[in-house]
Amino acid sequence: MENIDKIIAEYKQNPFQIYPVLTPHTGIVSIKVKKGERVKGPQGKWQEKKGTLLYVICRQGNIKPIYAPIDGEVTDILEELNGKFVEAKTQLMSIKHKLTKEEVINKILERFLYIFRAPETAKYYLASDLNQKIEQKGMQTVVVMPGDEILIMSRMKRDVPLIYEGQPGIIYTLYFKPNTTVVSQGEPLLGICPPEQLTFISKLVKRINLEWEEV
Repeated sequence: MENIDKIIAEYKQNPFQIYPVLTPHTGIVSIKVKKGERVKGPQGKWQEKKGTLLYVICRQGNIKPIYAPIDGEVTDILEELNGKFVEAKTQLMSIKHKLTKEEVINKILERFLYIFRAPETAKYYLASDLNQKIEQKGMQTVVVMPGDEILIMSRMKRDVPLIYEGQPGIIYTLYFKPNTTVVSQGEPLLGICPPEQLTFISKLVKRINLEWEEV
C-alpha cells in the first residue's frame, strides 16, 4: 500500500499538467498568442463560450479558428511557424495547466481504480439491476463481479448490454450522466475499486479535499 503523505507531496510538488496544442490538418497558421500569456478554456454551464483564440489555420481558403481547450499559460510556442505552412499534427505550443482539486482527485482515482471505458461513442445508462442496487444501497457499497451486466450502450437506436470482465470490485465513482450525455470512445464510465483498497482511497480523497486549497 502506498503512503498517503508521499502521494499528496508528489502532486503538491508538481501541480501542473502540460497540454500539447497540435494542428488538426495541414495549412498556413497564424498564431494569436505569445509565450507566457494566460489563456482561458471553454466557459459557461455547458462550456458554450469558446476559450481564448490560440491560432487560425487556413487550408484551401477555409479558415479554422482553434481555441484553448483549458485554462493555463502558453509555453513552448514555435513563433517561427507563424505565417508558415505546417503539416497535420504539428505541435505549435503547449499550455501549462494548474490542476484543480477535482482534477487531482480524478488523476488519483485513475491511478488506483479499474477504469471501465466507453467502447464506442454513444449514450450509456446503468443496467437495471445495478441501478436498483445503487439506489437502494448507495454508491461505494455495490460490488460487481466478472460476468455481471453493468451498462447499456445506446447507439443508432440499438441498445447493447456491456458485461464486466475485470476483477471483483466496488463501484466507487460514476463518470457520466446516464442516458443524457454522449460519451466519446475511450472516455471513463465507471471507476471500480478493489475491496481491500476502499478505505485507503477514501482516506486519500478526503485528505486531498482538505489540503489541496493550501497548494
